[in-house]
Amino acid sequence: MKQYNTIKTKYPDALLLFRVGDFYETFGEDAVKASQILGIILTHRNNGGDRTELAGFPHHSLNTYLPKLVKAGQRVAICDQLEDPKMTKTIVKRGVTELVTPGVAMNDDILHAKTNNFLCAVHFGSKMLGVSFVDISTGEFLTAQGDEEQIDKLLQNFGPNEVLVSKAHKKEFSEVFGANYHSFYIEDWVFQDDYALEMLNSHFKTTTLKGFGVDHLTYGIMASGVVLHYLSETQHRQLQHITALRRIAEEEHVWMDRFTIKNLELYHSVNAEAVTLLDIMDRTLSPMGGRMLKRWLALPLKNIEKIRRRHQVIAYLSQHEDILQKLQHHIKQMGDLERLISKVATGRIHPKETIQLKNSLESVIPIKQLGVQSNDKSLQSIGDQLHSCDMLRTRIKEMLHEEAPMNIQKGNTVAKGYSEELDQLRELAYSGKEYLDKMLERETERTGISSLKIASNNVFGYYIEVRNTHKDKVPDEWIRKQTLVSAERYITEELKEYEAKILGAEERILSLEQQLFSQLIVWMQEYIAPVQNNAHQIAQLDCLCGFTQLARENSYVQPLINDSTEIEIKNGRHPVIEKQLPLGEAYIANDVLLNRENQQIIMITGPNMSGKSAILRQTALIVLLAQIGSFVPAEDAKIGVVDKIFTRVGASDNISMGESTFMVEMNETASILNNLSERSLVLLDEIGRGTSTYDGISIAWAISEYLHEHPARAKTLFATHYHELNEMAVTFERIKNYNVSVKELKDKVLFLRKLTPGGSEHSFGIHVAKMAGMPQQVIHKAHKILKKLEKSHSSEELTHKLQTVQNEMQLSFFNLDDPLLEEIKEEITHLDINTLTPVEALMKLNEIKRLLTKNEKASS
Repeated sequence: MKQYNTIKTKYPDALLLFRVGDFYETFGEDAVKASQILGIILTHRNNGGDRTELAGFPHHSLNTYLPKLVKAGQRVAICDQLEDPKMTKTIVKRGVTELVTPGVAMNDDILHAKTNNFLCAVHFGSKMLGVSFVDISTGEFLTAQGDEEQIDKLLQNFGPNEVLVSKAHKKEFSEVFGANYHSFYIEDWVFQDDYALEMLNSHFKTTTLKGFGVDHLTYGIMASGVVLHYLSETQHRQLQHITALRRIAEEEHVWMDRFTIKNLELYHSVNAEAVTLLDIMDRTLSPMGGRMLKRWLALPLKNIEKIRRRHQVIAYLSQHEDILQKLQHHIKQMGDLERLISKVATGRIHPKETIQLKNSLESVIPIKQLGVQSNDKSLQSIGDQLHSCDMLRTRIKEMLHEEAPMNIQKGNTVAKGYSEELDQLRELAYSGKEYLDKMLERETERTGISSLKIASNNVFGYYIEVRNTHKDKVPDEWIRKQTLVSAERYITEELKEYEAKILGAEERILSLEQQLFSQLIVWMQEYIAPVQNNAHQIAQLDCLCGFTQLARENSYVQPLINDSTEIEIKNGRHPVIEKQLPLGEAYIANDVLLNRENQQIIMITGPNMSGKSAILRQTALIVLLAQIGSFVPAEDAKIGVVDKIFTRVGASDNISMGESTFMVEMNETASILNNLSERSLVLLDEIGRGTSTYDGISIAWAISEYLHEHPARAKTLFATHYHELNEMAVTFERIKNYNVSVKELKDKVLFLRKLTPGGSEHSFGIHVAKMAGMPQQVIHKAHKILKKLEKSHSSEELTHKLQTVQNEMQLSFFNLDDPLLEEIKEEITHLDINTLTPVEALMKLNEIKRLLTKNEKASS
């Protein structure tokens, strides 16, 4: 326990798994946590009168229990016996061999094949923030710096499993980025620029970071230094597979804020049951491809040439189905090249995984040939860049058994013919039966005992068994070892010698196999870079093959990408919704035309449930798919490259953060209006719904006017149920009205989900309530109230009232000296009734009413 407490003091924040014999034990608070998370029995023992909780599990079950602890958010320190207990007479030397945390894991049971396991560090600098991401299981190491919004977006995109923050900025981090990340707080002194540079240059064996193109990212470098420091602190020092530090080039990718990523449900959804875009898009067959697809979705391209190259590969593969099938067949045979070569670097690869690495590299050869021989330049380029790794494959093939075990302790790892010494030892150890048979035959003949038997047990090894009836024939030199009821057991000098030889050979075989395998792993480390490059090329190819398959299955078309600022989509469809429709039901496709010249803002009105939101989202998703290099769900699409996609959908409360629906809505909308560009695509859905009707209409109007008058002239789709906004099209030339058509039958509404020019009259909300099964009584009452309201608030009536008041004012009050009447007269006579909107009329009437009420109170 003294030894345990000394080690535990060094790792106070971690749950310590302490190896005792064949068990990993936990003590005290750790034991209580472990028993709850793992569902194992909590016991206790009294050490010198102190009661200590205790919970443990067999050491061979580590791979079962460790993932459960890490997934529960625990940092786990694995403390092993560092020497053979047989070789010491004192307490066995122990030490922490690895610290496994949510962001630092190599264990396959913790990792998800198609998801990166990122460790992240965030540095709060004086002017901006720095961020760094590392996946120790793949060797990716990335950095960036920017303002809070930029870092927030990156955290959303990369979804780190663990975030390192300075203790001094603990509160600030949760205020800015929320409390949903698994955070670990580091001492402030680690966040120093000179320390970070020293760590990075020492790791990469460089004198400057200029070669990586990150030397100007002061804050990003600091965050990257913290990440490396943490890996060292958690006993992960074999990091040859982290070969470069890459900058996340924000300017090369489409900007999407976190609201957009959330609203478009690219790879997460608030609703656990919802199908995301990734679910629909992912046709990848390899873990590397699955991880890359997520990255592509998070970071769509702006470079037209790069986008077109991806489209050309899909077009080529669509026309050559045989090549597509062959490529997919070989990709399917591959293991996780990226993670396998990382295990080589960290010395954690098993013999069986080494064979898997060799087999995966063998599948690269036919893919390379198919690429080089194709008529597509991008495919040829991928083929050229693939490395056949001939020597690596040959060496593994020569050295290891094809059926090598997962655990080298099980033996039979090295192939026959590779080591002469090993072959001789094996012959000695495994040719025992023949040797013993000869000895038995010889001794039977010499003694005349026909029922002699040679066997072995764990107590005293090999022995000769003689039945009691032949006891008198036993030679004098045999040594009796055991007496049974009906027989005696003996050993001889020859048997003892033979046994020593066999046991020695078995130990030497195991030791030699381990030695040879360790040498192989060290030699294999020369191939880290080429295998990582292969993994990258195969991942790209896997994504593109997946896009081709998706396009073939769902009738996607190649979009025309250019540098105009126009978006023209013919019969576009929502890629996710069309897959969720009941069998036999066709998705109603829609056209969308947006440009900065004459149709900059489309105002879409229509009842709830008519499909306004679907049209907004599908437009964004079609643009997004086009710019990640995929074909799109449409009949035809011409897309001028978009550099920012903004969406603001509905009023969704953020009460847990202490903000009202309306406050959240206004924050998000303000963020859009402050970041507009000429190539932005803005999607606004039901803006202003979080406040009172007239407030909402006023705000929606003002936002639309701002977008229209802003020099960027950002392309906008605005879905609303405020029909009053249709009047904007009269005043503002680039705002066009559209509605999602509805067919009104006797007592029900048919949603046609077709976008047609012109505004819509009313919202059919009561019809929707009826469809939802609202009681008849409520529906009937709602109709009555609606008629009453329509009567009192109709545009004509308001205008007429004002006209009458205006005439009366001019006739009756023209010469009166009452200052109040004079004020009201001023208000009304200067109104232009013909250009007045219903909203303005209402507001004006409200103003007059307020003046009169004020006057009444004063006179009373």
